[in-house]
Amino acid sequence: MIATDRLTMLPLKVEYAGAMAKVLADPSLYTFTGGEPPTVEALEARYARQLEGPGREDEQWLNWVIQHDGDLIGYVQATITGGTAEIAWVIGTAWQGRGYAKEAAQGLVTWLRAQNVDRIIAHVHPDHTASAAVAAAVGLTRTDVVEDGEYLWSTSRQAR
Repeated sequence: MIATDRLTMLPLKVEYAGAMAKVLADPSLYTFTGGEPPTVEALEARYARQLEGPGREDEQWLNWVIQHDGDLIGYVQATITGGTAEIAWVIGTAWQGRGYAKEAAQGLVTWLRAQNVDRIIAHVHPDHTASAAVAAAVGLTRTDVVEDGEYLWSTSRQAR
């Protein structure tokens, strides 16, 4: 569990799929990432795969749902390979614009730093200004590297 002032990040469980399907139901959430709202069954299967992990000793998948006032409102995740964590965050449309993404991402980054992760990265679509603002707020800097149409944002322990 990771806690911030207003949020609690709970380790992922398959049982969260029903509530999270509602959180992730707005098609506009997929404007920059592609895809479409998942069904409960699709989320159950995805969560089961995520909980199994990658099956590689050098890689770790970490996933949390974000809870605010008893309601699930989104998720954060980190894939750790070596000393690098690639992070992502999603806040349901109904809860956007209140600083929850920044708070959750900062809580995740703080937790990762406490685990001695040396480098944190994220990929952000060039037109996704809200996610770019979150990345900058948690100490990541946009690089000139573009992968799959998204900018690589990065920081390192030394560059904090």
